[in-house]
Amino acid sequence: MQTKSIIKIKEKINSLLLIFTIVLILVSCKNEKSNFTETQVFRYNEHSNITSLDPAFAKDQRNIWAVNQLFNGLVQLDDSLHIQPDIAKSWTISNDGKKYKFTLRKDVFFHPHTLFGEEKTRSVNAVDFEYSFNRLLDKNVSSPGGWVLQNVDSFKAVNDSTFYINLKQPFPPFLGLLAMKYCSVVSKEAIEYFGDTFRANPIGTGPFQFKLWVENTKLVLRKNPLYFEKDFQGNQLPYLEAVAVTFLPDKQSEFLQFIQGNLDFMKSLDASYKDDILTTNGTLKEKYINEIQMQTGPYLNTEYLGIYLEGEKSLPTQSKYIRQAINYGFDREKMIKFLRNGIGIPALNGFIPKGLPSFNNQTGYSYNPLKAKELVEQYVEETGNKTPEITITTNSNYLDLCEFIQRELQKIGLQTKVDVIPPSTLRQGKASGKLPVFRASWIADYPDAENYVSLFYSKNFTPNGPNYTHFKNEYFDFLYELSIKEVNNKKRYTLYQKMDSIIINEAPVVPLYYDEVIRFSQKNIRGLGINPIDLLNLKRVKKTKK
Repeated sequence: MQTKSIIKIKEKINSLLLIFTIVLILVSCKNEKSNFTETQVFRYNEHSNITSLDPAFAKDQRNIWAVNQLFNGLVQLDDSLHIQPDIAKSWTISNDGKKYKFTLRKDVFFHPHTLFGEEKTRSVNAVDFEYSFNRLLDKNVSSPGGWVLQNVDSFKAVNDSTFYINLKQPFPPFLGLLAMKYCSVVSKEAIEYFGDTFRANPIGTGPFQFKLWVENTKLVLRKNPLYFEKDFQGNQLPYLEAVAVTFLPDKQSEFLQFIQGNLDFMKSLDASYKDDILTTNGTLKEKYINEIQMQTGPYLNTEYLGIYLEGEKSLPTQSKYIRQAINYGFDREKMIKFLRNGIGIPALNGFIPKGLPSFNNQTGYSYNPLKAKELVEQYVEETGNKTPEITITTNSNYLDLCEFIQRELQKIGLQTKVDVIPPSTLRQGKASGKLPVFRASWIADYPDAENYVSLFYSKNFTPNGPNYTHFKNEYFDFLYELSIKEVNNKKRYTLYQKMDSIIINEAPVVPLYYDEVIRFSQKNIRGLGINPIDLLNLKRVKKTKK
């Protein structure tokens, strides 16, 4: 009882802190503009603290979401993951797929600041992109995003509105890489003026400009009056006047704030409240249907069990019989329905997830306990190991899924243990090859299946690449090397699908489910949108009175 009382007190304190923060924001805004109202502020909570507002460090979602409101690049992605113009109004690609020529808009301006002199701003030009890309590659900056330019041979500003990029070899997904926030444009003046503190004093070109950041407490962005994009009716974007981000670390408290109407938006789903808000079929419970709205869609994230293939030869998982038995041995549909309230798509079609153009619904592994048992018996007969045993290593967030798999595999004669370790230890263990079977996920950095098949290319063995399983197959490598040079999308997708078929057959991984984006918002929010990379775009969001 005492523990419950303490939790309730903490929730009340968190609630009061959030309300106090929002009031401060609104009062501040009203002082600046007399007709400013709460209906013009979009409020969300980021339970993981933002670490930097510098696009060169936009490594994870918490930073990417904030940076996306503040900065622009050459190109951008729409909600269908198609490449669209941004600061570059057009571009051409040479026939050999190596030379890219970008023509820039002339009406894009940096956010106003005294560092630009009397005019307090200036227009973006091609030299700014040359500077920004050089900064991304600068070892003294140590940006985690330098890899996006690893296939670039050179880049150059020819004049104010023309920017060239030359690749070392054709790489068709390159435009998707340029849409990443790492490639946003920054000004030399701002970087030199703020130095290392640019992370907390961002000056970009985006729909919102920086107002206030009290780390671990609140972030406030204001509408950029100089923003260049317009809607289809010719109205200037964004519609909102401000964005207010709070940093409550507790997801249950965040949920309560959202249900009470103190937040406009809540991302994802957490075990602490999933059964309160959703049915087992993944729909809103009746009590919330008239209060909030929910959006779901494919997310470019495959959750899986990885199997390390260069471990001890005596381990059962070194046998394809056992790897395939694991894949056949549990019911993915049942797992998603009862453990994730229907949120997620059972991974029955290979490793490449839904949401990508190259996804083709090919046949992967479905639940077949009889086939799984036969495979285990074949292994026992060939090896003489009558009690095959595996250990699945995971962190606490996925314990319920792994325990479900454990119970199912034991029914087919495969003794299974589950080892729970901290997330950081799990990351280190799978990178160093110390874990025979490990739970993992792969979220796409850019919208092309190359992102997924690269995990199985033999030259990408960890620690030099993302091939955590140390899978090696000569025909797979041959297809991969063909695919990264193929500029015809249809032919490239066919190569991806052939590679995925090899992964299905050889089973170095056990795909669990393709994740889904899930978004909850208040009924008065319009234009939020949803996309398979779960990027938050607020420039077209409207908020009306309730």
